[in-house]
Amino acid sequence: MGTILSFLCIILVASILQTSTGFGFSIMATPFLLMLFLPQEAIQINIILSLIISVSLIGKISKDIDFSILKRFIIGSMVGVPFGILIFISINITAFKIGVSILLLILTLLLILNFRVKPNRIGDFVVGGLSGLLTASIGMPGPPLLLYFTGTDTEKGKLRATTLAFYLFIYFISLITQIILTGTNKLVWESSFYAIPIVFLGLFIGQIIYKWLNQRIFKIFTYILLSFTGIYLLIESLNLQINS
Repeated sequence: MGTILSFLCIILVASILQTSTGFGFSIMATPFLLMLFLPQEAIQINIILSLIISVSLIGKISKDIDFSILKRFIIGSMVGVPFGILIFISINITAFKIGVSILLLILTLLLILNFRVKPNRIGDFVVGGLSGLLTASIGMPGPPLLLYFTGTDTEKGKLRATTLAFYLFIYFISLITQIILTGTNKLVWESSFYAIPIVFLGLFIGQIIYKWLNQRIFKIFTYILLSFTGIYLLIESLNLQINS
């Protein structure tokens, strides 16, 4: 019962943060799911739920998609996905958790430092490739896109719609590829099914919070949560490594 409640709380919080801050659901959910499931199970649950979120939101903002950028993201991602699958197939649990924790800490630090990258055509391909690699391997396409678009002059509606459309594509491709090459199991689909109502509840609550909550405070809270998660995963993984 405790594990089930923990799982539902993780999904609820990640869904709320997705809507209220714009941070990717997977960035928040994956680290915590790793505490409850095997890496392959955590990744597939995250991808399935992220795909559901993308499908539910894309219709409302599809008119704002920049198809030129989207095309370059997709082309780049097709190069990155095979390398990501190789990582996914050969995952070592301890090394995987250490890698995710370090990625979270680097991401949080760069966000706090207000890191800037100037978007360009070549950058679109590179970021698409990195996102494809990260989605297929750990189910997290968000970090490269989040850093790439931080501080950009791109109109926010277009940015959000284009990113979401790319998520829709890359999550679908990554999930299908993983299932074909490594399979899946009943636990993944049962857990995802039970979490669907919680996802939509979180999206609804997040929309309400977004209207009245100071976004600066919420971002600070998000940074703290990301940092805490990264540090906890890193310490836990290093302890396992030492004890083994």
